[in-house]
Amino acid sequence: MKELKTPLLDQILLPADLRELHPSQLPRVCEELRSFIIETVSRNGGHFGASLGTVELTTALHYAMDTPYDQLVWDVGHQAYGHKILTGRRALFETNRKYKGISGFPRRAESIYDTFGTGHSSTSISAALGMAIAARQKGELNKQHIAVIGDGALTAGMAFEALNHAGVSDTNLIIILNDNRMSIDSNVGALTTYLTRLTLSKTYNKLRTQVSRALDQLPFFEASSRDILSRAKSRVKNLMSEQANFFEALNLRYFGPVDGHDVLTLTDLLQSMRSIPGPKLLHVVTTKGKGYQPAEQEQTLWHFPGIFDKETSKIHKPAVVSAQPPKYQDVFGHTIVELAGSNEKIVGVTPAMLSGSSLKLMMEQMPDRTFDVGICEQHAVTLSAGMATQGMKVFCNIYSSFMQRGYDQLIHDVVLQKLPVIFCLDRGGLVGEDGATHHGVFDIAYSRCLPGIIISAPMNEAELRNLMYTAQLPHIDQPFIIRYPRGQGVLPDWRRPMEQVEIGTGRIIREGVDIAILSFGHPGNFASDACDLLEKEGIYPAHFDMRFVKPIDEQLLHHVFKRYRKIITIEDGSKIGGLGTAVLEFMAEYKYNAQVRILGVPDRIIEHGKPQELFQECAYDVAAIVATVNSMLSPKAVISKSLKHESI
Repeated sequence: MKELKTPLLDQILLPADLRELHPSQLPRVCEELRSFIIETVSRNGGHFGASLGTVELTTALHYAMDTPYDQLVWDVGHQAYGHKILTGRRALFETNRKYKGISGFPRRAESIYDTFGTGHSSTSISAALGMAIAARQKGELNKQHIAVIGDGALTAGMAFEALNHAGVSDTNLIIILNDNRMSIDSNVGALTTYLTRLTLSKTYNKLRTQVSRALDQLPFFEASSRDILSRAKSRVKNLMSEQANFFEALNLRYFGPVDGHDVLTLTDLLQSMRSIPGPKLLHVVTTKGKGYQPAEQEQTLWHFPGIFDKETSKIHKPAVVSAQPPKYQDVFGHTIVELAGSNEKIVGVTPAMLSGSSLKLMMEQMPDRTFDVGICEQHAVTLSAGMATQGMKVFCNIYSSFMQRGYDQLIHDVVLQKLPVIFCLDRGGLVGEDGATHHGVFDIAYSRCLPGIIISAPMNEAELRNLMYTAQLPHIDQPFIIRYPRGQGVLPDWRRPMEQVEIGTGRIIREGVDIAILSFGHPGNFASDACDLLEKEGIYPAHFDMRFVKPIDEQLLHHVFKRYRKIITIEDGSKIGGLGTAVLEFMAEYKYNAQVRILGVPDRIIEHGKPQELFQECAYDVAAIVATVNSMLSPKAVISKSLKHESI
């Protein structure tokens, strides 16, 4: 393998170094930056295509703007690897997304150049506008504020709210619309169609520019003539824009579309835009995966390919073990297709997570009953509610951390109206290298306080199928949450006949002596493994899979508290407000006296790393459960290896 040589990139520690170069050197900087991203991500993994598509834009922005004085906000952050490399983190880039390393997303605590932390989409315009308004209040009238937002992220309602405000803000705000026709999957909706028309309308854009320039050069004569000509110029300009440019209708000076891979043109245009007052929008057309042909051709696959051979483009996948358990996501995808085949009322909804949630399997087979609404979590929830009013059985699949964005709709449009929408909250728990913005650790707590809602979590794939089957039965007339983690399957033989589950009932996995473990969801597998290890040491904990945290199985809890005085709860959500809290509430209500230890996500922000590293940090992995059991049992309570309770 040839050694990667980057002589110009080697000279750039910070954007100030980049600005010392001659403009003619910028194309070469882009080549080296793109090569460095390909080289590093191929070995370490990470988001790939999005950052390749913004190499020239990133370089131009840091060359034309006075960062970090000028404030640059990246929407989502999938596309910000080049930004990180040019802003002092090239040497640290090997640690990208690794435990205790730099984050895969912009993060304020990491660098002064990361002006706003991101990970969820569609926040950049609001944040940059807030910064711009603050700068105006402080008298910093030359300071620029730039929001880089993709056309996928622009579909969210929050982005439209910000555009509406920006147009009347009189601030130094530059919105960069990075138009690549993609989010993770292909973009959907009318906005995508509009941007395509706008991009292709070269005649309109050329004519608009020429007419505007000609009008600006008209001479003025008498005062009365000046007024007439001024009104005429205004009307002609408005006529050119009317029904032709949505952004100008919002009072945003529109520039573009321009080639997002022409770094010199971008640099010149951005430098010129600095001197134009007021809010502006630059429409940049890019190609996701630019410069690496496989990533350009299969953009969804190469959004996050993992480790790959950069020469052959072969993506390295873990060795397949015979009868390997599937991911929870894939089980969901196959199961909803199976259920929809026998229940014509079932439909699927997702906000731009078609591939990630595996709802694409239903889209392929039942496109008229599958709805990808774009990055619009709020709309997805209320859309589902609307369909539920008409008797449809809606499976609304949203990542746990993204469901936070539809919380008001969950309360106002679903819970208050007692509509039986089925929410499949994917990525529940600690998701790994995506880190704090994507950890699904709050959904149990933020939903358990809502009246009349069912909250469940399967311990394995068979239980996921049973819960999905139960949720779509005709007599279920309440909102129903099923949460499950990213990947982490445990059952190779998951295709078992589905069975109805009685709402609010748990399962006895094993009875034991002195101490009981109550688990919720996938961590129940950690508890089972811990019990197996402890039994080898002559310690026999009981284990109960609660399966529902609301309504909770009070009959089972009475059984547990009457028999055991030491109890451990384990869950992959916040320790505040989750299963452990529910058990303590039960204990207080019925005046039981027991020692309860709660294992789960502690009350602090958990950063990124491999899942097992994070489970260990949060102390609810197998080793932590074993240690907790041992710490709770006094020497007198530990049963000798030769003694086994007759009930086991």
